Amino acid sequence: MVAVTDRVKNRLTTETSKIAPDTMAIRSLDWDRDRFDIEFGLQNGTTYNSFIIRGEKNALVDTSHAKFRQLYLDILWGLIKPTEIDYLIISHTEPDHSGLAKDIIELAPQVTVVGAKVAIQFLENLVHIPFNKQIVKNGDQLDLGNGHVLEFVSAPNLHWPDTIFTYDSKTQTLFTCDAFGMHYCSDKTYDENLSDIEADYKFYYECLMAPNARSVLSAMKRMAKLGDINTIATGHGPLLRYNLVELTNRYEEWSKAQSKAETTVAVFYTSDYGYSDRLSQAIAHGITKTGVAVEMIDLKSADPQEVRELVEMAKGIVIGSPPTTGPAASTSETAVNTILAAANKKQTFGLFESGGGDDLSVYPLANKLKELGLKQAFPNILIKETPSELTYKLCEEAGTDAGQLLSLKKNIKQMKSLDSDLDKALGRLSGGLYIITATKGEVSSAMLASWVVQASFKPLGVSIAVAKDRAIEALMQVGDRFILNVLREDNYQSLMRHFLKRFPPGADRFAGVNTQTAKNGSPILGDALAYLECEVVSRMEASDHWIIYAAVDTGRVSDSDILPAVHHRKVGNHY
Repeated sequence: MVAVTDRVKNRLTTETSKIAPDTMAIRSLDWDRDRFDIEFGLQNGTTYNSFIIRGEKNALVDTSHAKFRQLYLDILWGLIKPTEIDYLIISHTEPDHSGLAKDIIELAPQVTVVGAKVAIQFLENLVHIPFNKQIVKNGDQLDLGNGHVLEFVSAPNLHWPDTIFTYDSKTQTLFTCDAFGMHYCSDKTYDENLSDIEADYKFYYECLMAPNARSVLSAMKRMAKLGDINTIATGHGPLLRYNLVELTNRYEEWSKAQSKAETTVAVFYTSDYGYSDRLSQAIAHGITKTGVAVEMIDLKSADPQEVRELVEMAKGIVIGSPPTTGPAASTSETAVNTILAAANKKQTFGLFESGGGDDLSVYPLANKLKELGLKQAFPNILIKETPSELTYKLCEEAGTDAGQLLSLKKNIKQMKSLDSDLDKALGRLSGGLYIITATKGEVSSAMLASWVVQASFKPLGVSIAVAKDRAIEALMQVGDRFILNVLREDNYQSLMRHFLKRFPPGADRFAGVNTQTAKNGSPILGDALAYLECEVVSRMEASDHWIIYAAVDTGRVSDSDILPAVHHRKVGNHY
């Protein structure tokens, strides 16, 4: 269960804590952030974590988001003088971790910036001022003195291509930035209560790390060669100490399962250009919801050989428009030409604009891929303004469409493989017919459901099985509200047909449907027999479905003389 913390609107705070000898954490607490990239289910804000390691020389690991500029700098200079910082370690250059790097460099010009080669290149384009730099690769060490020998671990694609981990052998602390983190804001520095955070931890993994499962496993193999680890100092959320083994084992388990998928989609994006990275993550998340694996490559730093090998093994290709001018243009052009040369007619493709103002046109690229015989998995995604929640939801649904298209033959084969007697017996389990409707922010969705039962008396509660690849699943996180519409026995066909049809990504599910708005903001179907206003209390993972338990707040019946519709199946291996 996700535990919703008490929050004060628009509250930004900072706190410090000593997490190991000579090591301080500076945590920037964003209590109210209810949206972060594609994580629409985020309930508990987030934190941006930065660290000071003191030896004979001193290192600052990451900074904070620019919204914390004055708060962060005030607390930092209260702990250490600018002239005392010898190294600024950039775990990766995403703005929520390096947003104040330019401030640090300007206030402490003697500092040496330490990072992966790609990170240094990205940072140079970000700050536009000269700085001392030290490029590190996997296994390199930096001796701060007093026993603090830092070893660097290459961890590309977690979740940017420039990511490194930093291990302090003296304190047995591993600084991992995004990896093993979560968007969860509380006063607790550590993972003291597993039940409070585990749903947020899994949701964060699914959104940002599952599309890079193979990269997770590669990084964890490198981690295994380090010494003992007693603390993982993450870039977001609580630090891992009390449940470190359990939570890292889960990462490994989830990543192994994801990497065993028989089908892979290659997703190409351009980091730090327009909205390419965020849009690609939304599409990738939609793909992984269908059980299809994803491999992501940054066109800005793509190696042609790596691109060719990935395209040759992938069943699907998704490309975000790279810039046509600037530092990344040449590398991106080479990568796109490599993709076209390696693609084959048995593959599917999808294209999206990056919204960077200098995008390569998706139309000629789509024509070239079609000429090669590839099938388009979803319509071109065009970005003409700043992406909204609706845009990211459209991208997620497009990714789900791509994954479902590639999984179709496999799913049909699995349906036919079930023993006929068992199949028929299971099919004799009957259910009702319901339409679940939900609105969250700008996004609304709906689905036809039959696996619904009352689950408790006190409080009144229901349980609903929702397939992982359903669009509405993202709107049914803990704390979310929805409507359970009960269909009428004498008039259910039109609503059933409407909500059974396949909607294109981003389509309005309620166009032409008679609705009114409930107190909880979700649509009530005017032609339903009854409705219940519900709030999600907990979720349980059950293979290819989520079991949603929800408390019922209120309800109403439109006609007490009419019976609810009943759904009788003949087989048990599909709806």
